[in-house]
Amino acid sequence: MNDHTVSRRKFLIGAAVAAAAVPMLGMAPQARAAALPRLPATNPQAKALGYVADATTTKNAAHKVGSACTNCQFYTAATGACALFAGFSVEPKGWCTAWAKKAG
Repeated sequence: MNDHTVSRRKFLIGAAVAAAAVPMLGMAPQARAAALPRLPATNPQAKALGYVADATTTKNAAHKVGSACTNCQFYTAATGACALFAGFSVEPKGWCTAWAKKAG
């Protein structure tokens, strides 16, 4: 009889831990996305690609009027992340020389 009590106790503890962990798993991506720091102008990749936080301020000849991070294929609006600058978010109105028109 004692073996069943131990097994039942282990099961109940395990179920309680699992139930407590489920809500945390759902929050992890949101917490990670919110924690992305802004891309600093001093970042070597940003410098190499001529990144500016405001597309209207660039003097780069490759810039096309109306192009900005918000309409670039590398930009993810939900997180503010750019595939070219891993671990950082970029300004929606920013721009860099790797800008490529978003499909659609």
